[in-house]
Amino acid sequence: MSFLIQFFIGGTVMVAAAYLSKSKYLFLSGVITLLPIMTLLNIHLQLKNMSSDDFRAAQKNGIFGAFGAVIFISSIFILTNWFKGGHAVIGAFLIYICYMIGCKCLL
Repeated sequence: MSFLIQFFIGGTVMVAAAYLSKSKYLFLSGVITLLPIMTLLNIHLQLKNMSSDDFRAAQKNGIFGAFGAVIFISSIFILTNWFKGGHAVIGAFLIYICYMIGCKCLL
């Protein structure tokens, strides 16, 4: 049940940040606004519910995931210069999958 509450809160904050942003790129500015807020909430929940070893592993995975999000969003932005939107998203998703497989091999 607490997972659903956390999911609802996170989704609400993300929608509110995207809606209240005055930028032309609502999704990107909403994500940028949201990241510090969600990071603080997530760290608080992790410290409360995890052992120190689990916390360190979650933080390490979080760093790889954050770089993955940047790679994914940047790939979409760059690929839309050469491809249609749907094809750019599929290409960016393939790049993201390759990145995550590479991170899995490194861990």
